[in-house]
Amino acid sequence: MPIKLAAFPKCFLEQMMAGEMSVFQWIKCAATLPHITGVELYPYQRALESWQREYLVGVKTALNDAGLQCPMICASPDFTQPDMEARREEVEKYKRTIDVAEALGAQYCRVLSGQKRPEVSREDGVCWVVESIEGVLPHAADCGITLIMENHYKDGFWQYPEFAQAKDVYLEIVDQIHAPNFGLNYDPSNALIAGDDPYELLDAMKDRVLTMHASDRSLEGGTFEDLKKFDADPTTGYASFVKHGVIGDGLIDYDRIFTTLKSAGFSGWVSIEDGQDPEVGMEHLQLSAEFLWNKLQQFQLDR
Repeated sequence: MPIKLAAFPKCFLEQMMAGEMSVFQWIKCAATLPHITGVELYPYQRALESWQREYLVGVKTALNDAGLQCPMICASPDFTQPDMEARREEVEKYKRTIDVAEALGAQYCRVLSGQKRPEVSREDGVCWVVESIEGVLPHAADCGITLIMENHYKDGFWQYPEFAQAKDVYLEIVDQIHAPNFGLNYDPSNALIAGDDPYELLDAMKDRVLTMHASDRSLEGGTFEDLKKFDADPTTGYASFVKHGVIGDGLIDYDRIFTTLKSAGFSGWVSIEDGQDPEVGMEHLQLSAEFLWNKLQQFQLDR
């Protein structure tokens, strides 16, 4: 099965959360992008204005009319909350997110670990995350949804970075979870800015990768050593010198990545996660789509 390209509205997300751009406007924009057959959606706050069935049917209809699919919901559950009742509530909220994914015809729903709170030990955090994900897997199976855990850096609307940001913590968690509807979502630049080798990480997870976030990063006015110092303290956002950019123009070696993915028999969706600036968002998404499509043809992953 050929790999398909999707696009995530990274560069427009703040506008969508502020109600300045609707999901219907995003769908129309995405439909103009070359080689794109899917859109990945963020389900929270005003990025999706409602989780009511009637609204979601309208979104799915708009997707169908545009000739697009919604392969994945880019959810960000937070399973590292120290309070047991808060974790239970988060599990129930994530089950509702899975229902949203089903209503939109998605095949996948992203799952994360949660925030790296200073008071949460590695042992407790790993235990809570594994327990929470295993607790939602039966509901996801009933909905026909596969959960994909991403090697993540930080949700832009979280206070703290990802608990499983480091390679060893991420692998410790996913190595404990085995179900037919559980797999992995690989993001190379997240590994890079977390201080891990993105190619070593891919080698470790390649046989379970079902989807991929295609992203690229550059450091403008800072270094990786600066980034490590930045992450040493709790933070409310990304370091200002870490920039999303046009895929193929940054630090990630996509020839190496697609060589590895092809050797592993990867045939899932590749979703473009590109852009900081909405003023040039569509231009950059077009360039990223063309770059990735050419790579898929080069490595014969488009057939």
